[in-house]
Amino acid sequence: MKPVNGVGIYGYGAYVPRYYIENEAIGSIWGRITYPIKNKSFPSFDEDTITIAYEAARIAIESSNAPKDRIHAVFIGTESKPYAVKPSGTVLVDALGLSNKILSADYEFACKAGTEAMETVFGLVASKMIDMGIAIGADTAQGRPGDELEYTAAAGGAAYIISSVEDGVLAVLEASYSYVSDTPDFWRRSGEKYPRHLYRFTGEPAYFNHIINSVNGLFEEYGYKPSDFKYAVFHQPNAKFPQRVASKLGFTKDQIAPGLLSPVIGNTYSGSSLVGFAATLDVAKPGDKILLASFGSGAGSDAFAFEVTELIEERRAKPPIRDIISRMVPRDYATYVVYRGKIWR
Repeated sequence: MKPVNGVGIYGYGAYVPRYYIENEAIGSIWGRITYPIKNKSFPSFDEDTITIAYEAARIAIESSNAPKDRIHAVFIGTESKPYAVKPSGTVLVDALGLSNKILSADYEFACKAGTEAMETVFGLVASKMIDMGIAIGADTAQGRPGDELEYTAAAGGAAYIISSVEDGVLAVLEASYSYVSDTPDFWRRSGEKYPRHLYRFTGEPAYFNHIINSVNGLFEEYGYKPSDFKYAVFHQPNAKFPQRVASKLGFTKDQIAPGLLSPVIGNTYSGSSLVGFAATLDVAKPGDKILLASFGSGAGSDAFAFEVTELIEERRAKPPIRDIISRMVPRDYATYVVYRGKIWR
């Protein structure tokens, strides 16, 4: 997909909660000695997807000095809504001080719900139905005690303010490509507390197949190749998968290094690729091209090609996401299970 009218990213922000737990601390409870990552973030007892989305959006607005009266859409992609029936976006509209003449909805497509929200806002802005909109990917992911997901399911999110190029953007959307199929590698039925997954089935037929098809589709349709991009960001369910898919597609370790955050914060689900994208924008220079490829179980992938502009220098997120990560503090397993609601009095 290529927009007829130029659109791009006006501002951005990312956030992860203050607390983290080491994989070693989880493994010591369940008798495991090898781990998929080093640490993962988790929310405090008073944090949820809405508060994470708020922090990311606040950073995006303040860092770019975006005009609030021109923001006419707020879409949140998440699979961990605080309410089963009540939108999260409406809370943000009031909390951020936005106009009530606005579109708002919660999106769901497992871990690629955030990029689905981005596609919607890009389309609304490109068609000139709205001036600006905010797309957010945020989650407080769930993992059953002792399950493989408990080692990686984390919390965090990122927000992107989208506008026309005429308004001045820090990164121009050049093109995108989406690929989906009915591949049930991971799911959570209504009323269930924790998701289920098919272990290795989440790899080749799900994650790798869909990302490779979306990225190759983008390359074939618009003439790109890996060397055209300074950086690349992939969905990060663990540390190995994004590095392996990058290698399969012809990208180097240096191209993915700035956005590879899963080893230290875990898999932030709908926020995963978008938080990595924010970390990459934090170091990008004018003229750099960035590939972004999300993945959502069920399954699908969205691939985007962006080019960074001169405005990146004045609109970088403040604080950058790695500064936020550097302030995180460790907590033990007992604190973690209480804050995540895994045990009750």
